[in-house]
Amino acid sequence: MDRPADRSSWTFLTHHARVLLEIARHPESRLRDIAQSIGITERAVQGIVADLHQAGYLTIERVGRRNRYHLNLERGFRHPTEAHAPVRALVELFAAFDAPNLPKQADSHRPPAPISS
Repeated sequence: MDRPADRSSWTFLTHHARVLLEIARHPESRLRDIAQSIGITERAVQGIVADLHQAGYLTIERVGRRNRYHLNLERGFRHPTEAHAPVRALVELFAAFDAPNLPKQADSHRPPAPISS
């Protein structure tokens, strides 16, 4: 039988999805900042970014001493049941809501600005 703590510890989004969303919000974020923002280790973020890069969901551009990430938002989801949908759908869904680190839109009835890929 499940204990209450077991049932309450799951979430809808994976760490991969959260890292992708954080990079969409802040493409020049340091891995340390992403880790702190979503509550996982920097090492875990490093592995996730490597996964996303290897799978073609992002490219990495070196800008001075920092990295800038560019998302391939037209890439489909990995699971066969969602593979027909681009990850853009997920990013735009969450862009429509105020994120903790994003400025609020002046007009909440206006659709969010499109996110460039």
